[in-house]
Amino acid sequence: MCVVLTANGAANAPLYVDTTVKKCAIVLSEELPPGTAANAASVLGVSMGRHHPEMVGHDLTDASGGFRHGITTMAIPILKARPEVIKEMRARLQQFEPDLLVVEVIAATRTTRSYDEYAAAFETTPVGEIEYYGLALFGDKKTVNKFTGGLALMR
Repeated sequence: MCVVLTANGAANAPLYVDTTVKKCAIVLSEELPPGTAANAASVLGVSMGRHHPEMVGHDLTDASGGFRHGITTMAIPILKARPEVIKEMRARLQQFEPDLLVVEVIAATRTTRSYDEYAAAFETTPVGEIEYYGLALFGDKKTVNKFTGGLALMR
């Protein structure tokens, strides 16, 4: 369950994540080239938004009255780690699920041409042989910080 706040407590008000208790972070392999890293972060961000739509703010109106879609209401740091650190982190994170949402993107994205092929790669690759491009975490701020607090920002 996610803690959310409503704007001014009003009925039908937009929902927002209470960032004093919840956090989202993305961890990418520091070995990824820039384009692959950007793609992996994008895939993970979209996946987080699907599972936690309250992360996305309400739609907006610009100064001329034009419609604008809402964006995330919370900062999502993009961090980097060595591939072996990500693999070890993924194994340790299992004990915190399902309270902590963990989404991964694996190297099979480079060799598969469809989601079905990607799913098949997950189903047939032994867990110890999975090459992670990145992880996204969403949940209790203290738990997310426990795993990501020592990681550097990707630059």
